[in-house]
Amino acid sequence: MMAVTLATNALVLLALMTGLWIVATRLRDVSIIDCCWGAAFVVVAWVSVTLNRPPSARMLLLVVLTTLWGMRLSLYLLLRKRGHAEDRRYQAMREYHGPRFWWVSLFTVFLLQGLLVWFVALPLQVAAVIASPAPLGGLDVCGAALWLIGFAFEAGGDRQLARFRADPANQGRVLDQGFWRYTRHPNYFGDCCVWWGLYAVVAAGGTWGTILSPVVMTVLLLKVSGVALLEKSIGRRRPEYAEYVRRTNAFFPGPRRN
Repeated sequence: MMAVTLATNALVLLALMTGLWIVATRLRDVSIIDCCWGAAFVVVAWVSVTLNRPPSARMLLLVVLTTLWGMRLSLYLLLRKRGHAEDRRYQAMREYHGPRFWWVSLFTVFLLQGLLVWFVALPLQVAAVIASPAPLGGLDVCGAALWLIGFAFEAGGDRQLARFRADPANQGRVLDQGFWRYTRHPNYFGDCCVWWGLYAVVAAGGTWGTILSPVVMTVLLLKVSGVALLEKSIGRRRPEYAEYVRRTNAFFPGPRRN
């Protein structure tokens, strides 16, 4: 059943990402992929649990946690996207590739993200197939608690940033209050905790071998599409950011430096 689950999810993601690419091509706006990132994990979780009935209590917990995280993230990004043009990252890609961008984006944006979703979600897929008879225990509680901490940082950080940006007086300024007082990227830190929390729940069922999935997500958040990418340009757009960097941790929360 493992091969069926993995292959089915791969095909579902292929269809989903191809469909999104078609819509994005017609709208000339690749940014819609960002709004569907969290929801894609929800799809994988539900496909996995549907193919492997009856689900264990541990798998039900994983599905609930993944659904809450994924749908909250997608809804937030969808509302933030409303009324805005294509993200500057994709505009730069569109300008660089010119007429080729329509098909280049299929592979470098949509199918690549589909592959990443499939790989990062491996713990969920494996846990659905290998239904451990072990009851929920201490490691499950620790995983759920870590997920909750991550969810609070991510959702709380997003809400604080949205309120800050809604005030015209904050144009060009740097948010350094709330969660943002202790880490420059509370949403990315929260995302990292969410996936390590989910992995801990999976590992509680004896499935330790999928540890590369949260490791890859952590590397993406720190070195590729998260912290590193955002901080390449934010200093030029916000003059106060250099001082903020000096005083505030980049990723892991900590007290401010004087």
